[in-house]
Amino acid sequence: MAVTDEAIEKIKGMIVSGSLRPGDRLPKESELAAELGLSRNSLREAVRALSLIRILDVRQGDGTYVTSLDPQLLLEALSFVVDFHRDDTVLEFLAVRRILEPAATAMAATRISEQQLDALSAQLERLGGEPSVEELVAADLEFHRGIVQSSGNSVLCSLLDGLSGPTTRARIWRGLTQEDAVSRTLHEHRAILGALRDRDAEAARSWATVHIASVEQWLRSTL
Repeated sequence: MAVTDEAIEKIKGMIVSGSLRPGDRLPKESELAAELGLSRNSLREAVRALSLIRILDVRQGDGTYVTSLDPQLLLEALSFVVDFHRDDTVLEFLAVRRILEPAATAMAATRISEQQLDALSAQLERLGGEPSVEELVAADLEFHRGIVQSSGNSVLCSLLDGLSGPTTRARIWRGLTQEDAVSRTLHEHRAILGALRDRDAEAARSWATVHIASVEQWLRSTL
């Protein structure tokens, strides 16, 4: 194991064990290096690496702190990597979304409030029957984000939020080139919403799967 990797593992171990908690300030560099049996250089490199993935927060003139470890904060690193996707990986992003989002939609069926359901319904009403492709895709992102947030799982929400970006262009492309894409999307959104109102988790899961799989199937046949 490289020296820097060993240093990272030791700091990680302190956080996992509870020796360092969210918001805690790390001991002085010299003290921590001695405690962990590390050189100050390897410790410094480990701190730099952990700050890049938002585990540690280095505050100039103050010290180094463990961040809140909030899932959304930690998954920003994933979103950064996702931004570098290639067009030929869009199908893979859609496949992952097809696995995760129906589960989140099923979870939302038992947790979503009437107020949240009304907000989703009002969003669909505002779109009308013939929205532009750009309007529909923007609304689609918000529609699914609202449902996933209602699942009550912040990690799942952050993961899916990061995965939605790479598929946006594919959704717009489909809307412009597939004749019934807009009407089909609106129909599937209403079906998902209906299942959520009925508190039918399995129906919500099924409609979410159909909805995402239709984009995936179209893109696969187009490519």
